[in-house]
Amino acid sequence: MTVSFWSITGAALVLAASSTLLVAQGAPGGGMPEMGPSEIGVIEMTLQEVPRVVTAPGRAVAFQEVEVRPRVGGVVEEVLYTPGQLLEVGDPLFRIDDATYVASVATAQADVATAEANLPVMQAAYDRAEQLSGRGYTEAEVEAARSSLAEAKATLEANKAALEYAQTELSWTTLRSPIAGRADVTTVSVGDLVTASQTDELTTIVAADPVYVDMVETSSRILSVRKGIAEGTLKRNDNLEATLTLENGDIYRGTGKLVTPSNTVSTTTGTVTVRFSFENPEQIIIPGMFVRGAVTLGTMEAYLVPQRAASRSNSGKLTAYIVGEDNKVEQVTLVDEGSYENSWIVREGLSDGTQLVVDGLSSLRSGQEVIPVPVTINENGVTEDVSGGDSSAAGGPPADGDIPADRPAPAAEE
Repeated sequence: MTVSFWSITGAALVLAASSTLLVAQGAPGGGMPEMGPSEIGVIEMTLQEVPRVVTAPGRAVAFQEVEVRPRVGGVVEEVLYTPGQLLEVGDPLFRIDDATYVASVATAQADVATAEANLPVMQAAYDRAEQLSGRGYTEAEVEAARSSLAEAKATLEANKAALEYAQTELSWTTLRSPIAGRADVTTVSVGDLVTASQTDELTTIVAADPVYVDMVETSSRILSVRKGIAEGTLKRNDNLEATLTLENGDIYRGTGKLVTPSNTVSTTTGTVTVRFSFENPEQIIIPGMFVRGAVTLGTMEAYLVPQRAASRSNSGKLTAYIVGEDNKVEQVTLVDEGSYENSWIVREGLSDGTQLVVDGLSSLRSGQEVIPVPVTINENGVTEDVSGGDSSAAGGPPADGDIPADRPAPAAEE
């Protein structure tokens, strides 16, 4: 089919005329139609009592830990425990060949018997010399008899002490657990030769119920907390307790009690170690495990600003948008005191009744006129208007900054 040049030209003229007519109808002077104020979600700020919670990294430390070493030398004849076994105080661990020590005990017993037999002889000699003093015994002979008696008594006491030590060494040939705890694997086997007080331990016993957790906090934050307490802006919690988040993200069900803070600041990291004690009957917390602790220091009056509604500038300052006079947006600088759950704790930069913008932040500019729509933020981090609908009710698709239900909320307290 042949299309003539005049047909194509006519169609082009018709389209051009239609476009001109649409532009003319859109706005005076042929310009684009003006956009009205956009709707944005806001929440009203209210001063409230906010828990001052700090989180800090920590590491589990055994309540007691003992490295077992032999106190006498000899050949290991028997291993008397099973690795991983829960031991009580006094449970046997190893048995060392005791032949030498049995012989030493026998020798010491013989020495004691000899000394005991000699003592009555010396006693009788002294009694006789004292009775016959001046009648056949001189004063010097009496003193010699007294000295011999004293020497016999001393010999008996020394032999008894030697016997006691020999019996003690014999008892050391069976190594026993000095604490209640769980035994590690052994480092020796039957037939190995061990020596007294050697540097290598035979095994390690760990008591982990209760268990200590050493948390590390910066000295600057400690100074900030003390300043808040001194100025009265922070109401101190007299009963400090800690909660733990384990390495897999689980929250440990028990709470820890403060044991003691360190009295010094690390010269390399500028941190202070604070120790808490946790009940650990099921041995869930293993010594050496890294954890994250949260401690409620007290409460303070502040505003809770959702983390999604504020951002930090390159200088580190926290900024947010509020709705000011004539429904125009203003950017404000906030002074925060850390965070609580998914909100910043703000003490300066806001006032009661201030409308804080939580939606449409990426397209906002200071001085822009808006229509504020009161909203709430649900447990999934999605904004909903006060009538119960989601943020799309305030104008089309979900506003910028909404957090889908399947995406985690921002990180809590740092």
